[in-house]
Amino acid sequence: MPEYRNMPEYRKIKGVPRKEAIGMDILMKLFIRQNGLSARLNTQRVFDAWDAVSGASRYTLNRFYRDGKLFVTVSSSMLRSHLELQRRQLVEALNEHLRNDSMFDPECKLVGFVKELIIK
Repeated sequence: MPEYRNMPEYRKIKGVPRKEAIGMDILMKLFIRQNGLSARLNTQRVFDAWDAVSGASRYTLNRFYRDGKLFVTVSSSMLRSHLELQRRQLVEALNEHLRNDSMFDPECKLVGFVKELIIK
């Protein structure tokens, strides 16, 4: 079972060791990790971050994530040119959005933060 910083410790209450209650946020993270769902959930969180940050969700035709690279296909060449100019800022905004997302697992080795954005 993975160790978390906020995991409760055993305490003696009236001489009997008891464990404190675990919050639902920690339980959800444990469940996701133990069932191998972190990579899929992180990928979906990256796609949701793209929709929230870029403002181009209705023009996005396809999204693909692999090895820290987010590949995005948009329907408008003018929008693609505009997004290309903002690529560095978009990567920073995506990662900031993911840091603030409580369901994103930054310790997942398969799907982590966005390192590069490729717009087609």
